Parts: sequence; structure tokens; C-alpha cells
Amino acid sequence: MIDSQLRPQGVNNPAVVEAMGTIARETFVAAEARPLAYSDRAVPIGGGRLMSGATVLGLLLTEIAPGPGERALVVGCGTGYSATIITALGATVIGLESDSALASEARAHGITVVEGPLEQGWKKAAPYDFILIDGAIEYIPDAIIAQLTPAGRLGTSLVEQGVARLVLGRRAGSGFGLHSIADYGAAALPGFVRPRGFTF
Repeated sequence: MIDSQLRPQGVNNPAVVEAMGTIARETFVAAEARPLAYSDRAVPIGGGRLMSGATVLGLLLTEIAPGPGERALVVGCGTGYSATIITALGATVIGLESDSALASEARAHGITVVEGPLEQGWKKAAPYDFILIDGAIEYIPDAIIAQLTPAGRLGTSLVEQGVARLVLGRRAGSGFGLHSIADYGAAALPGFVRPRGFTF
């Protein structure tokens, strides 16, 4: 995974590479999907949900560059793989999950998990130095952006006109800007359907 997927795609943060090479990815996926755990594709984790390929997480964490002592929120933490990687990088992590069964699995991996609608984030423990929305979404809710520190970062996969791209957002005071990292597909997260305008 490290040599054939991560490094060739630009995952070059040594701490991220080490953490992803150390933590057993197969223990976070559904039993029937374990033979596929290290393929660079989305794999089932249960409840109809999928875990994105390893390259997606590696690229986002390379750009976010988590640091020791930072506070993080993982939205859609699933069974806890991404949160476990981020914890290994020295951050304090809260996982937010809407599926109770997945939340229980993440807790079994030692992750602090809260349950609620993903698109609302978790205001009670805000602000966060960075937020990972762990899947493909149609829009980034203002409520989640507001939970970042004044210089906080946010990484996710944003779907626009049918094309998914990995993005990094940065808050600067009251502003928030995005830049594209790469066009790369990720597993869809529930709850982030772009609000439709009124039509006759």
C-alpha cells in the first residue's frame, strides 16, 4: 500500500506514511471485505457504508498536516480508521457518527465518538484546529466551518457537477477559502445533499 499507492500519488508526509503503514486497515472493514482492505478502492464497513481508498485519506492528511496537541473532529468516522490514524499523529480526536453500530465499532478501537447528524458537526466541543469530513459530500455546511478555529483547516471530497475532488479549506477570520488537491473519488457520506433552490 505504501509503495504502490501512497507514495506514487504524492502522500509524502513521513508521519502520515508511518501511521498508515503501522495501523492494520483490515481490522476496520467488514469481515467479508478484509481481502480488499489494502486495494485502493472503497470497501464496505457495514450498514451500507464504505471506507474510502487509502490514497484519499493519505492525500487529505498530507495537506492538513495534523500536529501533536491539535484538536480534531472526524465527521463520518465510521469504524474509526481515519480517527485512529489521526490519533497516532498526536492529535486529540472526536469522531462524529450517525450510525450507532459503526459508532460502537469505533469506540471498540478506542476512539471517542459522539452520535448525531453528520452535516451539523459537533458544536459542543468546538473549536477544532482541523476537521476531516471523511467521505464525498455535495457541499460544506456553514455550521461545520463555524466550528473551526480562526486559522483552522478542513479536508474532504467535494462533488461538483458529478466530479469528485479532494479539497483543503482554510479559515481566515470570518472568511473561508478552498483549494483543490486532486480529482479523486471517495465513498459518499449521508446527509450532505446540496439544498435545492425553489422551482415552480
